[in-house]
Amino acid sequence: MEIEIKKKVLNANDSKAEENRQRFSKDKIIAVNMMASPGAGKTTLILSMLEELKNLKINGKKSQYSTAVIEGDLASSIDTDKIKKFGWKAVQINTGGGCHLTAQMITKVYPELKLKGPGIVFIENIGNLVCTAEFDLGEQIRLVVTSVPEGDDKPIKYPAMFQNADIVAINKADTLRHFNFDVKKFEEGVRLINPKVKIFTVSAYTGMGVHELL
Repeated sequence: MEIEIKKKVLNANDSKAEENRQRFSKDKIIAVNMMASPGAGKTTLILSMLEELKNLKINGKKSQYSTAVIEGDLASSIDTDKIKKFGWKAVQINTGGGCHLTAQMITKVYPELKLKGPGIVFIENIGNLVCTAEFDLGEQIRLVVTSVPEGDDKPIKYPAMFQNADIVAINKADTLRHFNFDVKKFEEGVRLINPKVKIFTVSAYTGMGVHELL
């Protein structure tokens, strides 16, 4: 019974996710589902990418991308307030204890952003490396963020999270000299699960490597 209920929940979510995907496509919006454990630096990395996008030039001209953030948290609006403080458009989702965002939650808040394409919306999912991987939100890009202090064994311990990632970012690279983190070992672990994924070593704090993510 429990398995059957889970299947029904996931099927309903997938249906709503496809609606979201079609809406994003129609609006010429790229949706990025950012997943990571708590403290990996998701919000800081989003802010760093937003700054890069603001200064991004295409064929010598400044890009005209619209940008916004959908913030997911169990409670509070700390990260949303931080993003708005820097002048970016953001909307909050509080799950009230739920360990992941759902496609329906995205459907509900997306219109509040009033984005005009072409543009990018960053969806900061709830901080964990388990159930967020199971729920499609309608995103076109899955970005998994890990950080140097967490250790290099995460791909082996949480394979489902890395299996369907489009991009993996190793954040807090500026701290590598302080931790026993083997970048090569981490990358090998990821590619055992997901051979074609793109892997970048970045520091959201210093801005190192962030441009390559865009």
